[in-house]
Parts: sequence; C-alpha cells; structure tokens
Amino acid sequence: MIKKLKLKDEHSLQSYFIQRIEKFVNANGKKIIGWDEILEGGLAPNATVMSWRGEEGAIEAANQNHDAIMTPTSHCYFDYYQSRNTENEPISIGGFLPLEKVYSLNPIPEKLSADKHQYIIGVQANIWTEYILTTEHVEYMMLPRSVALAEVAWARDEQKNFDDFLRRLQTQFQRYDCMGVNYRPYTAE
Repeated sequence: MIKKLKLKDEHSLQSYFIQRIEKFVNANGKKIIGWDEILEGGLAPNATVMSWRGEEGAIEAANQNHDAIMTPTSHCYFDYYQSRNTENEPISIGGFLPLEKVYSLNPIPEKLSADKHQYIIGVQANIWTEYILTTEHVEYMMLPRSVALAEVAWARDEQKNFDDFLRRLQTQFQRYDCMGVNYRPYTAE
C-alpha cells in the first residue's frame, strides 16, 4: 500500500488509514479517538488524542486545535502495583503507581499555552486485565486510585490538598466496607 499510494513510510500509511476511516465514522455521526500514535504521519481532521506516553501527545494535539485526554502511564495506569513491596500485593503487570502519584497529576501540561488549555478535555484511568482475573482484583487495583483521579479531574490545582483528601478518604473507606467492595487501604510508600 505504501508503494501503491506513494506514501513516505508506515507512519504515513497509518495516517492515510486513520483519515480514511475517520471520513466513514464522521459520515455516520461519530468522531474518532485514538492513542497518541495517531499523531505520527499526520492527524485526521476531527480526531481526539489519548495521550498515554506522557504529556507530549496532548500538547501536540492541542497545538493543532485537537481535543486531547490525559492518560499517561506515569499517573493513570491502574494495573501497576500500588506498593514497592510487591510480595504483599496481588499480581500486576509491573510498574509502581501509588495513590500520591495519581493525585499529583496536573491534567493541563505546564508547557501548554493558556489559549490551548480548552483542548485538554479530561483524564482517563486505564486498567488492563491480562493479570487481573476477578472483580475483586479489579476493585483493589482501581480503589482508591480512581477516587484520586476523579478529584484531579474536578478540582482546580489550587484546591487540591493531599492531606485533606486522605482525611476525606477515610469516610469513603467506610462506605466501601458497608458495600463489601474490595479496595487497597492507604499506606504511605
């Protein structure tokens, strides 16, 4: 296809494919969304970018006036361990992502100019389940990190206070206990 279409490389082929599919998707009243690799070779006109390899993909998308969702592995991959002491944790894909790190995410990259902030439309957690076999394990991996990410999404940076978050989290733990939900109790790492 690269030769037939006289494209430069595989990135150009990906761009050709994404743009072709986007026309079909848009014609059916939908929009495409893709991992930040869709930036390589040229971004489709109406695409939203999921910035998972850091904030660079979101910055590049926003600078092209495209929506972006922050989901960097450094803060949003909930299939990573929650403790450095992995012997006491359920199996994970690897990596280490404590509650504090999730809470520290600033979804608006500092390098992004203020007139482009509007293109950062949210955050997303990811939890891949190739090592997670039960509902209880999923709950453990996502709670309370999903609560921290929700506050990151909803609160302005100057409103965030991790110590206050931990205080309020104790009430949430009581709710989880009443509901029989499995979660990881907070321990500082």
